[in-house]
Amino acid sequence: MALKTVALLHPGEMGAAIGACLGGRGPRVVWASAGRSAATRSRANAAGMEDLGTLERALGVADIVLSVCPPHGALALAREVAGHGFSGVYIDANAVSPATVRDIGRVVEAAEATFVDGGIIGPPPVPGVSSRIYLSGGRARDVAAVFAGSNLEAIPLDNATGAASALKACYAAWTKGATALLAAIRALAIHEGVEAALLEEWKRSQPELPKRSELVTAQARKAWRWIGEMEEIAASFEAAGLPGGFHLAAADLYRRLEGFKDGTAAPALAEVTAAFRRGAPRRKAASGARRRSSAREQEETAPARFKFGTAAIKRDAAKRLRTLKRS
Repeated sequence: MALKTVALLHPGEMGAAIGACLGGRGPRVVWASAGRSAATRSRANAAGMEDLGTLERALGVADIVLSVCPPHGALALAREVAGHGFSGVYIDANAVSPATVRDIGRVVEAAEATFVDGGIIGPPPVPGVSSRIYLSGGRARDVAAVFAGSNLEAIPLDNATGAASALKACYAAWTKGATALLAAIRALAIHEGVEAALLEEWKRSQPELPKRSELVTAQARKAWRWIGEMEEIAASFEAAGLPGGFHLAAADLYRRLEGFKDGTAAPALAEVTAAFRRGAPRRKAASGARRRSSAREQEETAPARFKFGTAAIKRDAAKRLRTLKRS
């Protein structure tokens, strides 16, 4: 399969770095500047990508389309490409859920394109920095050869479409999810006046956490890109019968950092935690009637008091077992 020309859509920080990787080893890398920002044009030019102006012209010469965009735009971009009748190889390398990537696959395959699912792990692969792109689907091994010898190591998986995106979701669920959680913990500690004590305890028992809890400052300017990714991860968990609330909360936290988008310098941690708290809704104090009603409801729904002693524990356990058997 001759794969000589790649249309890269759209060259953000990651996409431009990948374009430079590919262009440096032989393939022709094109893009479409119509409707793109001056910053995007600058990145693409610096990466040595060839501007063909319109999407239609870029697709007309491309053997491969590589989609690298914010996750909330991935399906719409696939529909736009399919609408032009592209019938080459379409690689979706966005941080979307397995279910979303399968929807994308159906869209491009309906236009008779070949679909490959991709999941990128690691930073933009600039000189001296290597990252991985995992690939799944029927032509994953063919596509992996396009990246051979570049700073973006292609790893084909012997799984169907959705596997690469699932791996990416699992990986980012921890890395980006933990970044949000730790920063929120710092915000809570500051609010309660125990930040210094928490940091001292972390230094004694979790020495990697003080520095790890400040990673959000370096990433705040691109946190807006992670809102959709956290929502896609939450959907992935829920589709597997697992709670998605962890990552919906992370999405909410990253949404509160949108004000730092395109900033020229990383904010201080105090600015980040203040942004977290500004986004929190304020609770109104209950009126006397509402307080009395709430108290009655709590009394009616409150669980039985804990009973001390082994005999009491055994009685409660036997009662729960009888209830389960009846149900």
